[in-house]
Amino acid sequence: MSKDQTPIILAFSGGLDTSFCVPWLRETCDREVVTATVDTGGIDAAAASQLEERAYALGAVEHVLIDARQDFFDTVIRYLIAGNVLRGNAYPLCVGAERGLQASRLAAIANERGASTVAHGCTAAGNDQVRFEVALRTLSPGLEVLAPVRDNSWVRDEQLAYLEKHDLPLPAQGSAYSINRGLWGITIGGRETLTSQNSIPEDAWVLSAKAFSAPLEPSRHTLEFENGVPVALDDETLSPVALIEALEKLAGSYGIGRGIHLGDTVLGTKGRVAFEAPAAVTLITAHRELEKLVLSAQQSRVKDSIASIYGDLVHEGKQLDLVCADIEALLESSQQRVSGSVTFTLRPGSLFIDGVDSPHSLLAATKGVYGESAGEWTPADTLGYARILSLPGSLQTRAAGGES
Repeated sequence: MSKDQTPIILAFSGGLDTSFCVPWLRETCDREVVTATVDTGGIDAAAASQLEERAYALGAVEHVLIDARQDFFDTVIRYLIAGNVLRGNAYPLCVGAERGLQASRLAAIANERGASTVAHGCTAAGNDQVRFEVALRTLSPGLEVLAPVRDNSWVRDEQLAYLEKHDLPLPAQGSAYSINRGLWGITIGGRETLTSQNSIPEDAWVLSAKAFSAPLEPSRHTLEFENGVPVALDDETLSPVALIEALEKLAGSYGIGRGIHLGDTVLGTKGRVAFEAPAAVTLITAHRELEKLVLSAQQSRVKDSIASIYGDLVHEGKQLDLVCADIEALLESSQQRVSGSVTFTLRPGSLFIDGVDSPHSLLAATKGVYGESAGEWTPADTLGYARILSLPGSLQTRAAGGES
């Protein structure tokens, strides 16, 4: 049987784990390595250039950078907005939700090059190993998936020693915090997040570092949505990606979207991570308020229950499962009348919704005025309705031996 000569396609972030994987895979497997970076946000031109230089310096024969930000919005973020998805009522899945998309692009690159093997740098301790492999095995069950750091239990010092021994470039050192950044926000991990008692220090926040030490004056802004999709900020029409990037800077400067999420990992343990998601939190808050104006109570109830399930599936890396397509169809249908504007005021640490307006307003559609005049019914109608509505309770009291 002839030896596999196809290249290994490595998901490459440029951090220590994936930097170590490039030369280790070349040496151990005696095969060429193609590094692939799928940009789902947070990579500017300078960072992209540094990634390419690092990949070649480490021994990659080819480096591929794919701008997938718009795809990330179209296939994931728009549904997180439509569902107002906040895991644990706090965390907007700002990092991790993109793994399915990244895995699909990795599989596509492997298919284009006739490669039989893909690899990632995940450890055994986190969620991403599961997300990547669930997605990859769903897309391409025949692909071989390698995870050198996880499967060999390599620790940080061993990886650094390996790179030094081979006179290869080391990743930037010195930060006490692990930072992951994407279009939907940032996660920050450090010694404080390993336990449940304390927050990270003020200087560890990335997007809102000066929000409270040098507070800005309050400012008023407007978001516009069409069919649940954000289309304009302060009367400027923008693509969803550009709008999210602009809103991240704006709301981040006020400290909006800070939080520490304590919840259940994919592996079943508890985990804790700090996050900054100013655009995500602002958009979900504004979108939810607009939905209150245009959706019926039944629509909201059904959508909220199924959106929670959707958030769990995305968190677990199962967004390529057909059930997610079914949920997305319902979410998309629910957004047909979610069009209008939301006005909000930003203050340091505070996002206040001033008001909402929509051509599909159910509030404006009624002939009555809440708390003032009925309009749609008579006093006699109300009396009869109250009697009928109280009937189940009255029967329960009677059956329990109460008044007849």
